[in-house]
Amino acid sequence: MSITLIGKKRKMIQAFDEKGNMVVCTVVEATPNFIVQIKKKDTDGYNAIQIGSGVKKNPNKPMKGHFDKVKLSPLDKLIESKVDNIDEYSAGQEFKADYFEKGDYIDVIGKSKGKGFQGLMKLYGFAGMNATHGCSRSHRLGGSTGWITGPGRCFPGGKRASRMGGDNMTVQNLLVIDVDVEKNLLLIKGAIPGMRNSLIFMSRSIKKIKADKKSKK
Repeated sequence: MSITLIGKKRKMIQAFDEKGNMVVCTVVEATPNFIVQIKKKDTDGYNAIQIGSGVKKNPNKPMKGHFDKVKLSPLDKLIESKVDNIDEYSAGQEFKADYFEKGDYIDVIGKSKGKGFQGLMKLYGFAGMNATHGCSRSHRLGGSTGWITGPGRCFPGGKRASRMGGDNMTVQNLLVIDVDVEKNLLLIKGAIPGMRNSLIFMSRSIKKIKADKKSKK
């Protein structure tokens, strides 16, 4: 199983591949990730590593004690990754951008840009109503949402105006174009969810891992 690293989306640029084709890429900073805790099946019921990144402001005493065990300063974001070979990892171990290699396929999780409270036309692509011909004050409404006397109510789960964006989204099978070890940067082909400087989570592509296991069988 692949571990998940924490990074930050920096910007989007254009790059050129070996054939001279222009490729749209996202620059991601793989902020230093440290193993904070190792969980074993004997004590915790499963094998996993807890990874942290960033700087935590104003940590409380329990959090300070948690990081003092591994002699690390309190980190802002924590995430767990289940692993098979737990003996390969040690507390305080650091991961950087070189965990991924050029040509790897990765999955990226990020939070999409928030659009605020939106109507049906922007949120779901409703056509709206007539601009003229007697239609007044209903140009952008969704129309009827319920039946007549039969149920006497509107069924839940229908499309309504609501908050748009700000959801966790996953983009799979993104190609790593290049890795800058000195600056700790990854160049990823395509777009990833989120705005600039937003947190993202990266791991090796689950589909590629499953495909490799099938090919070995």
